[in-house]
Amino acid sequence: MIDRTETAETVAAARAATERARDYLLSLQHEQGWWKGELETNVTMDAEDILLRRFLGVLDEQTLAESARWIRSCQRADGTWANFHGGPPDLSTTVEAYVALRVAGDPLDAAHLRRAREYILHHGGIEATRVFTRIWLALFGEWSWDELPVLPPELMFLPGWFPLNIYDWACWARQTVVPLTIVGSARPNRPLGVSVRELRTGRPRPEPASLLTWAGAFHRLDGALHLLERIPVKPLRGRALARAERWILDRQEADGGWGGIQPPWVYSILALHLRGYSTDHPVLRKALDGLDGFTIREQTPEGWVRRLEACQSPVWDTALAITALLDAGLPPDDPALVRAADWVLREEITEPGDWQVRRPDLTPSGWAFEFANDHYPDTDDTAEVVLGLRRVEHPEPARLGATVRRAVAWVTGMQSRDGGWGAFDADNTQWLCEKLPFCDFGAVIDPPSADVTAHVVEMLAACGQERSVAARRGVRWLLDHQERDGSWFGRWGANHVYGTGAVVPALVACGVPRKHEAVRRAVNWLVRHQNPDGGWGEDMRSYVDPSWVGKGESTASQTAWALLALLAAGQHGEPVRRGVGWLVRAQRGDGGWDEPQFTGTGFPGDFYINYHLYRLVFPLTALGRYVEVRRS
Repeated sequence: MIDRTETAETVAAARAATERARDYLLSLQHEQGWWKGELETNVTMDAEDILLRRFLGVLDEQTLAESARWIRSCQRADGTWANFHGGPPDLSTTVEAYVALRVAGDPLDAAHLRRAREYILHHGGIEATRVFTRIWLALFGEWSWDELPVLPPELMFLPGWFPLNIYDWACWARQTVVPLTIVGSARPNRPLGVSVRELRTGRPRPEPASLLTWAGAFHRLDGALHLLERIPVKPLRGRALARAERWILDRQEADGGWGGIQPPWVYSILALHLRGYSTDHPVLRKALDGLDGFTIREQTPEGWVRRLEACQSPVWDTALAITALLDAGLPPDDPALVRAADWVLREEITEPGDWQVRRPDLTPSGWAFEFANDHYPDTDDTAEVVLGLRRVEHPEPARLGATVRRAVAWVTGMQSRDGGWGAFDADNTQWLCEKLPFCDFGAVIDPPSADVTAHVVEMLAACGQERSVAARRGVRWLLDHQERDGSWFGRWGANHVYGTGAVVPALVACGVPRKHEAVRRAVNWLVRHQNPDGGWGEDMRSYVDPSWVGKGESTASQTAWALLALLAAGQHGEPVRRGVGWLVRAQRGDGGWDEPQFTGTGFPGDFYINYHLYRLVFPLTALGRYVEVRRS
């Protein structure tokens, strides 16, 4: 029974908001059928692009000026740069931004650089930055290669069963590690044009951890590798470098990139250049041209600015848009949905990839996140694509059905031994990789997560496989990984609101009763964490500070996630009414929502994303489902 607090007026307002959002989303569709919102990150993308082009000798004045203008515009009043909107200062990001602005000609005594420098020195200087920042400085002689962890290219010879072989790393990490073995072996030193030694504190290096700890043991191992690097004759070095080079070349994508993301892209360019490839070589020309496709230029009152997307998300955005439009009542044979389905069907990946190292007998299928990333389809995108595709009335139902069956079989085959699903690989759980001195930034393995597992379980249920062995094992995994407070951790979105918003609908779809203890605990957690204004939000700091779990400014996407869980759990009454009311009040006149907050996650604790389409597709889905439930 619907609570009396949910009046006809509330439902009417939600219906009107749904129609406005639906029309706005339709207006954003590309003529080829896809949707893509900007993927906003932080200024390290732009700072490292400047440094990459300076290293290659291809940095032109316009690129430098526009990129520097963007970096300056993101600086806060205290002189620092953060990794997400409203977040705390980040030392490494601030150092990289500072170095880029010095390259751009900003004077040492400029007020904005002086404020940045004061923060940097007060917080440990260059010495306290992450390894990746110091690698960029080492390229230009501003840091010593001797003071960086060693990644010997001989790693390429480690067999798959041996610890720390490249397939023990997550796909994004291995695509970064392999080129860095070449870069670290070459130990280049090219002129930066300026010096940033003013950012050094001169403090001594900290004492190594005890040999009885993993950190201490690997620190000693790194010391031994440094000694080996000084040996003039390395019998396997030439072959190892050649194998690493070949590995990189074999994985260049059609758009010129590697993995569809910035880190392996730029490090692969550096590695191949250091192997003798000129910037005019077809491989590097294609790579650099591809980076330009990740560039956004905008006119501002201060002039043109240029910024880079760390990645692009057309498949993910299109899958979510299909579901949102269907939930908003668009007919399943609408031309917009058929165009979207046609584009998605063409994007299916049927080529082999690195995932076959762990699943060699599995027939290829699935979708990647990006326009071009055929070596790395992922289970999360594939699950969301299937959830949308299967609801579209396509003029070629046999073709669509065959594609869906292949995709479901592939995702099912990617289940890990413990019953959960990781994003890109099965059983990518070798935690030893995380203990290396090199690994001080970002996740380097891809273990099962609650959000990905939930999306796959929901997909299986939608395809009539809720009683399959794979689905039952997935449900068991989810129940076993519920947090003590009733929520679920969100790996790829912020954070417990995202995880809980994904898991509850999946459990209910798979037949878990709405009265089940796990579902009720999740509902209670969501209700407890609703903001006074009726919305939900969770700050990215929840990944490192438990006091932030479930807390933050209300956002459109996170409010929608909470509502999706509550609606799936059969909730009525005040919390739902207030959440819907928040979405209605916060909607812009054009049907969209503002959301400067970051709600997407790249690496928990380190790298975050503002998906610009999240603020539209998820509220549309939630409002559409609310209206449908109240109609019935």
